[in-house]
Amino acid sequence: MLLLGIMIVVASLRLSGFFAIATVWVMERAKRPLILLCAVVATSGVFSSFLVNDAICLVLAPLVLELTVAMGRKPMPYLLAVAMASNVGSSATITGNPQNIMIGSFSHIPYTKFILALGPIALVGLVVTVALVALLHRNEFADATRLEAPKPEIHVNRVLVIRTLLATCAMIALFFVGIVPAKAAIIIGGLLLLTRRVKSRRIYEEIDWSLLLMFVGLFIIVAGAERVLLSPELIAAIGGLHLDEVPVLSAVTAVLSNIVSNVPAVLVMKPFVSSLEDHDTAWLVIAMASTLAGNLTVLGSIANLIVVQRAAGGGVTIGFWDYFRVGAPLTITTLVIGTLWLWL
Repeated sequence: MLLLGIMIVVASLRLSGFFAIATVWVMERAKRPLILLCAVVATSGVFSSFLVNDAICLVLAPLVLELTVAMGRKPMPYLLAVAMASNVGSSATITGNPQNIMIGSFSHIPYTKFILALGPIALVGLVVTVALVALLHRNEFADATRLEAPKPEIHVNRVLVIRTLLATCAMIALFFVGIVPAKAAIIIGGLLLLTRRVKSRRIYEEIDWSLLLMFVGLFIIVAGAERVLLSPELIAAIGGLHLDEVPVLSAVTAVLSNIVSNVPAVLVMKPFVSSLEDHDTAWLVIAMASTLAGNLTVLGSIANLIVVQRAAGGGVTIGFWDYFRVGAPLTITTLVIGTLWLWL
């Protein structure tokens, strides 16, 4: 319900023309390649923190591709920044990505406590993202040429933009005051459907129904595994790996996330957290490590695949090595920072 509600909000923002307005705003002010990179990272990271990174990448990837081509720049570094910043930024909150949504449901950690614990890691991680993309694509950002591009024609429904922005702010405020996130998101999403300015069918077409269906299936599979496959002896044996130590839990989660992907990794870890002494810290470590580990390779998260697919549709190929040469050092650096922060 939380994921569905946020998808409705993001779809409403896109259909109202809000993201097109944001793109033009950035285009008019980003007069240097490095400034443009910072704007892309900040936009992707901040929006992904509150509105699910997969949905944000679906919207931002084609906009950034169009923007960079119009400005005569190489799109790849900026598209990498969209994917990587969305992963890093999404680690900050319960509503940032699918695995955090599940962790919020399992752990019942308050929204404010979650963001106070992981928000600083995400903020530092976004700075590291800018630094690494700029360093490893220095030819693109060493150029001090002033960026110019013709202002594109955009179609905006100003009333709908204002209405949707107010609804988004109200939803985020409800998260912070302690309303159950799923309840807040689905109520706000439902209210946004009550309009004559855009047909509900158009909003429904924007929703990733296959992702919602995958979640239902994963919950069923994991519930079955907990009851049939995970014996007390097995849980006790795995508990011997010292998962109560932050560095060990972080490393195990990161490795597992790159073997089975981050969402299944969280579900696999769920039975073992209950045997740990500090549940909240354990869930925060899992949220941090499973999300940041998604930047290691193209296959590390759904957000990465969305950006790569959208880039290919625009004629830009992002290969495994193109992603890995930036993603690997970013993953290692942010995981070390996150682990030390939660440990010390």
